[in-house]
Amino acid sequence: MKFGTKAIHAGILPDVSSGAIMTPIFQTSTYVQDAPGIHKGYEYGRTQNPTRTVLQNNLAALENAQFGVCFASGLAATDAVMRKLVPGDEVIAGNDLYGGTYRLFVRVFQKYGIRFHFTDMGNPQAILPLLNDKTRMVWLETPTNPMLGIIDIAAVAQICKAHDIMLCVDNTFASPYLQNPIDLGADAVVHSVTKYLGGHSDVIMGAVLTNNEAFHQHLTFHQNAVGAVPAPMDCFLVLRGVKTLHLRMEQHCKNAAIIANFLQQHPAVAKVNYPGFTTHPNHEVAKKQMRGFGGMVSFSLKKDTMEAAVAVLSNTHLFSLAESLGGVESLIGHPATMTHASIPLEERKKTGVLDSLLRLSVGIEDAEDLMADLQQALDRVK
Repeated sequence: MKFGTKAIHAGILPDVSSGAIMTPIFQTSTYVQDAPGIHKGYEYGRTQNPTRTVLQNNLAALENAQFGVCFASGLAATDAVMRKLVPGDEVIAGNDLYGGTYRLFVRVFQKYGIRFHFTDMGNPQAILPLLNDKTRMVWLETPTNPMLGIIDIAAVAQICKAHDIMLCVDNTFASPYLQNPIDLGADAVVHSVTKYLGGHSDVIMGAVLTNNEAFHQHLTFHQNAVGAVPAPMDCFLVLRGVKTLHLRMEQHCKNAAIIANFLQQHPAVAKVNYPGFTTHPNHEVAKKQMRGFGGMVSFSLKKDTMEAAVAVLSNTHLFSLAESLGGVESLIGHPATMTHASIPLEERKKTGVLDSLLRLSVGIEDAEDLMADLQQALDRVK
């Protein structure tokens, strides 16, 4: 089954009670049982929900996985994955990753005796010196946030398998339409469903997809025991959003390529980060493991000052100044003070998250209008 067909049909059947083609919103907290322990597969709304079940099956199919588990947010999904670890375990993670993930690792799990090593995985061999008998997991994003670095998933997976280490890939920036890490050897894929999967800036949700049945049982246990579950209405909204994922991603990719090339030629711009450029350090890896280069672009200004950044951020009209990404509308953000503010300054500087770095989530509007919007804002700092 091709991707567009899976997005619309995988795991989804008409409602048996009414024939409704859209999965109903089962807005219920509990379910009537015929006798103690005799029921229709559903006992309590935190533990199971039919709308959530359909969504989990659909997302698993999109990632070519057997199992899917949804959570109340992307960070709740990441939290459930990290609960696989115990004090003394060590994790190797990319040094360019979402600030919320860094905060969760360092300020929540580190105090429980889990040690994190952050390194540039643009060259997978950088993992090797950090490996020891306590290493239990490698965590990576690709493309990375916000520098749009590319990590060779298959190469990292080969190292992990040789050392019996779990590989988790945050696939939020790519979406299942552009990249399938499990096919490349990853053990688990994490999504902030809030972003491209939902696609309409109206849901907060996370998901973990895997082929490992024991790990799936770990996830469902924590989904129920901790209780960070998505609401039925949110599951319905994501099911609706996913049906157009393939169409939206095509336009996101097309527009991002146009915007990246426009920015590269603008006199106020110092550097554009975009994996579609042949000059990108891992462009060939991106071509190999992705079906397109995504809808994200980041760039730095020649005037590397907060004032210059604010001049641009405050004067766009179609690019709305806001956190998040992946919606149909275009967004502009300032990683240093927004998505990555929780990362210490010295760590941000190592990866290039400077005061003048701006991040674009390029939407599906007409590209000509988006270019004109950026042009008039950038002209203020020439």
